[in-house]
Amino acid sequence: MSELFEPDGPHDHRIAAVAPEGLLRDLNHAGVLTAADVQVATRVGGLAVLADGRGAEHDLALLALALCVRSVRGGSVCLDLASVAASTEVPDGWTWPDHDAWCAAIDGSALVATGVLHRAGSLVHLDRYLREERQVADDLRLRERQPAPGVDLGLLEQGVIRVFPAPGDEEQRAAARHALTHRTTVLTGGPGTGKTTAVAGLLALVAEQAEQGPGGRPPRVALAAPTGKAAARLTEAVAESARRFSTGDQERVARLVQGAPATTLHRLLGARPDSSVRFRHHRGNRLPHDVVVVDEASMLSLTLTARLLEAVRPDARLLLVGDPDQLASVEAGAVLADLVAGFGEEDGPVVRLRTSHRFGASIGTLAAALRDGDTDGPGDGAGEDAGVLGLLRGVRRAPGSPADPSEAVGFVDLAEPATETALDEALRPLVLPMARAVRAAALAGDGAAALALLAEHRLLCAHRSGPAGVAAQNRRVEAWLAEEDPGVVPGGSYAGRPLLVSRNDPGLGLANGDTGVVVRAPDGSFRAVFATAGAPRELALSRVGDVETMHALTIHKAQGSQAERITVLLPGPESRLLTRELLYTAVTRAQRSVCLVGSEEAVGAAVGRHVQRASGLRERLRATEGPG
Repeated sequence: MSELFEPDGPHDHRIAAVAPEGLLRDLNHAGVLTAADVQVATRVGGLAVLADGRGAEHDLALLALALCVRSVRGGSVCLDLASVAASTEVPDGWTWPDHDAWCAAIDGSALVATGVLHRAGSLVHLDRYLREERQVADDLRLRERQPAPGVDLGLLEQGVIRVFPAPGDEEQRAAARHALTHRTTVLTGGPGTGKTTAVAGLLALVAEQAEQGPGGRPPRVALAAPTGKAAARLTEAVAESARRFSTGDQERVARLVQGAPATTLHRLLGARPDSSVRFRHHRGNRLPHDVVVVDEASMLSLTLTARLLEAVRPDARLLLVGDPDQLASVEAGAVLADLVAGFGEEDGPVVRLRTSHRFGASIGTLAAALRDGDTDGPGDGAGEDAGVLGLLRGVRRAPGSPADPSEAVGFVDLAEPATETALDEALRPLVLPMARAVRAAALAGDGAAALALLAEHRLLCAHRSGPAGVAAQNRRVEAWLAEEDPGVVPGGSYAGRPLLVSRNDPGLGLANGDTGVVVRAPDGSFRAVFATAGAPRELALSRVGDVETMHALTIHKAQGSQAERITVLLPGPESRLLTRELLYTAVTRAQRSVCLVGSEEAVGAAVGRHVQRASGLRERLRATEGPG
């Protein structure tokens, strides 16, 4: 299944005034193309004709251009002509062009002659994305051709055994050896496999190697992530992981992290107010760092990856860390998945951690079945071979049942479509007790306790709006609280209101995705307390602007975070957001237990929808020839 080519629902048909009757207008009215897709195609196609002087543009070439625009909006880097027919719902009686005829029409068009479109095989790229794709592949090959970093191998082996002494640490030892002896490392693995511990160990070992070098200068290290919240978590997680090390290694890591706390990639590269895709650091002004670590690399878009590789020195160590099975970037590209598939796992930069240390076998088995797209499995629902539905049938609960603390996985099966009464009955015992506890701590003025309770449980939704969306669940929980306590004002501020920062605010030290809670101060006024790196940050409510109520959170916003308990509210099976990657990301946020609330139909729809983002990057990486 592709996330790109399903009908969009309500459509803007105002293109009638600007587009002639024909193929593009028909597909707009059928819901395949939006007005924006058609307008871009017709305008750019007209400009290409003027530049080329060949006369009227061919409808099939314009169709390819419109679909390329739609592909990028949906997250793909290009259009795959070979799969578009299978992944796009079209009007009854309409058939896709013959593949060879379509290719010939594209190749003979002014769009190709003027460099707007580029076709290679079945892939059709817009010019910008082809250039970025080539650049990423070429820069990675260039890094692979750089001389290996100078390392004292004897000291490295002693350090690896010291930092990772346990028999179960072999995967981390292998990752550290690779990262110390190569310019580029792609460190992958599911949640809880020890990726952050491997990063912390790498920092300790790099610092130790530098101590033996000329002058003993400590390495210049940059820790970064695509979002502000992920960057803050990276700093905290590295420091926490380092606590298992010896005192000397803890101090090495602390010196590096304190001197270079994690930041967003945009801030690291030097965001410019006049451009969203160009930065102060580039080929002519490289980053000064010896080691650059980028966490949550599954969120990297193609464009941001291209800018990163332009800015990192070819002789610096680059470590990309993430889980390729999670949700990809909201912008075009699935770079981490392309790197893992393109390089493979033999004699290349990819190092995979496989052993999970975060959660028990039940969550791990469910996550593996989701990752593999195994709906039913060969088992009977009780064994390790059971598929997703088999596992969930074995832990099915009746709506209204309280959470069972002994169960790592639970499933509240709701009939389709779920009524408001059914949703109330299913969610109330799972969500309300924690909301009550957070409010009690906030009323007592204990911000730290309120934040700790808030972090124990997350209610995750696929959508922001709709019956199963975040907005509806926020209203639902506030209504429950208000029934019990008139001090709760739904839609307003009240002690215990959980907060989610929606925009970076460097002046207040808050990042998009930071969480907080409203607490009652000793004088009776309300304050906002946020969970930031180090101690909680307390601010006057009047200073806090861009925040949302967070009794519920979208799965996209939760990516990169974790909680003791996770409740996942599934939308109906018709939801286009409901994919295997979305459900896998939600389930793997849980450290101790996860409960899915929804129907078997919704679960089956999610497992059956595998996001496929068209890209030529992995094939470029597989190629052995030189640049291009």
